[in-house]
Amino acid sequence: MSTYTEDQRKVTTHRLIEMKQRGEKIAMLTAYDYSMAKLIDAAGMDVILVGDSASNVMAGNMTTLPITLDQMIYHAKSVIKGVKRALVVCDLPFGSYQGNSKEALASAIRIMKESHAEAVKMEGGSEIRESIERILCAGIPVMGHLGLTPQSINKFGTYSVRAREEAEAQKLIEDAKMLEEIGCFALVLEKIPATLATKVAQLVSIPVIGIGAGGGVDGQVLVMHDMLGINKGFSPRFLRRYADLSAIVNDAVAHYIDDVKTQDFPNEKEQY
Repeated sequence: MSTYTEDQRKVTTHRLIEMKQRGEKIAMLTAYDYSMAKLIDAAGMDVILVGDSASNVMAGNMTTLPITLDQMIYHAKSVIKGVKRALVVCDLPFGSYQGNSKEALASAIRIMKESHAEAVKMEGGSEIRESIERILCAGIPVMGHLGLTPQSINKFGTYSVRAREEAEAQKLIEDAKMLEEIGCFALVLEKIPATLATKVAQLVSIPVIGIGAGGGVDGQVLVMHDMLGINKGFSPRFLRRYADLSAIVNDAVAHYIDDVKTQDFPNEKEQY
């Protein structure tokens, strides 16, 4: 049982900043459907991310690139219906905001109006500044994302740790400051050296959420299917598995099949 479930106040972007100010760590996890979102929210989660990782764990794609804006809206709408407390953030998918700030705004508006999500997340720094600013000007909260940006996998060609070199690390710092300056309410740092992530968290006043970025940031995020052991094909150093649902589900289904085959199910008490 979470130690924070007694606090049933709705989590907002402002509350996240307050949490950083008082040193309370922020817990964030992905969800893509009503049933799991309801369970995660009831456990006391602070932020639920409707991630474009749905492309991988829900649709079976190799990357996050194929998922569409319509699909993201569908997942976010399902999640919102199961959430009472957590702040729900929805990823803007690849191709819905890069290079065209008017299209970026239209994409963000669709997510907010059609899914009722409470914020959007965007990958990138100075390259997408115009798109972020246009969305912010419309009153839509934006969470930034720097470091390893999976939507740019074809550019980088690898999922290895980012910002090890001085030049890339300095650009990441500058981008983080820029995202804070233009009005982003929080920032995700993915798969970068822990010392760099800690430095960024100390330099900016907005919450910094890490994934593979060490413990010196303001909170952590993981993909639900990874941390619950549903997805066994992904085992990076930063991932801690909190359950082995893959084995539990497999055993349960095998038991069900056996009971059906042997006519043990249904028994006399399980029929009308």
